[in-house]
Amino acid sequence: MINSEDKTLQALATSLNFRKLRQDVIASNIANADTPGYKARRIEFEEALARALDLEKQRSLRVNDKKHFNVGGGGFNEVEPSVFDDPNGIVNESGNTVNRDQEMALMAKNKILFDASVQLLNKKLGLLKYAITSDR
Repeated sequence: MINSEDKTLQALATSLNFRKLRQDVIASNIANADTPGYKARRIEFEEALARALDLEKQRSLRVNDKKHFNVGGGGFNEVEPSVFDDPNGIVNESGNTVNRDQEMALMAKNKILFDASVQLLNKKLGLLKYAITSDR
């Protein structure tokens, strides 16, 4: 994880980690497409990442009393993905719910989003490098 107070850097680094995990889950689904009784898995992290970002402070509860628990954003170290069996999977004759075509489409979409995050991270780091080395 990037050790920085910059929310953009933290969000992009967290997103990259979870997109890699999503790619692993999808690859596991594809690898088990012929396994009888295997249930396709999904991973969700976008809502938890949005809560951690909480840029507009609209997702967190306000704590007015020291007896109240702060259940707001929680920061990027507390972001946990949710991995679960796909509830929309169609069961085939062997009890398997993996649809190879759907998994391949999800993998392609995830790769595009991963690549976009890498490009954004590179741009952000380039701006920081420019700011540090600039004569101004």
